[in-house]
Amino acid sequence: MKIVRIYTGKDQQSHFEEIELSFAEGERMQTTVLQAASSVVFRRVPAGHVIDWHPAPRRQYIVTLSGEWDIECGDGTVRRFKTGDVMLAEDLTGQGHISRVVGNQPHLFMAVPLAGERVLP
Repeated sequence: MKIVRIYTGKDQQSHFEEIELSFAEGERMQTTVLQAASSVVFRRVPAGHVIDWHPAPRRQYIVTLSGEWDIECGDGTVRRFKTGDVMLAEDLTGQGHISRVVGNQPHLFMAVPLAGERVLP
């Protein structure tokens, strides 16, 4: 399963990379490695809302449940996240990114803050 990771590079700018979550074989169900999460929160951001440059407040998964938003990195790269898309936010320092809710629907998402150190590739 591919997800998008946003992270801070040595240039103190945010960058995107696609990473693959691996599934272990199971008799009835395949699963990824278990990751410790501290909590979960659901958020709704109105259509047209823009959050100017900011780093992620913590390591967290962001899962878009409905609506769409664009995330822009310092190099001008923009990625659009739609229903079902998963982003791992790890750009905790530096300039950060811009978040823009696009379209005429609010962006509804789930944020899952992660506990501990990074365990993904």
